[in-house]
Amino acid sequence: MGWYILKLLILLPIIGGMVWGSLKLSQVMQNRMRGPGGRRSVRVVETVMLSPTMKLAVLEFHGREILVSASRHGLVRLAEAPAASTVPDDGPDGFDDGFNDGFQDRPAPNFARTLRRTQG
Repeated sequence: MGWYILKLLILLPIIGGMVWGSLKLSQVMQNRMRGPGGRRSVRVVETVMLSPTMKLAVLEFHGREILVSASRHGLVRLAEAPAASTVPDDGPDGFDDGFNDGFQDRPAPNFARTLRRTQG
């Protein structure tokens, strides 16, 4: 019994260190794979869950906003529009409320605005 406890006290920290080391190594490798400057070329602007297996997402890629549907079968591009650098003051539903709360420039657009821009 004593031999078992001794082996456990020696091997448990070794296994824990190997797990911690593999996590740190994977973080370092992911940061190296991002490309020059550590910047990603695709940015997820917003997502909305439609059902447990389907989402709508707005992706920003090289100055374009792409509306995609994501399901377990893959991604489907629904619409594309030029990326907006600033967004006018809209309410939480994406439509103008008629009042100004002092936040004129917001960096992240919402789905209603993106859909309006892609439709016309």
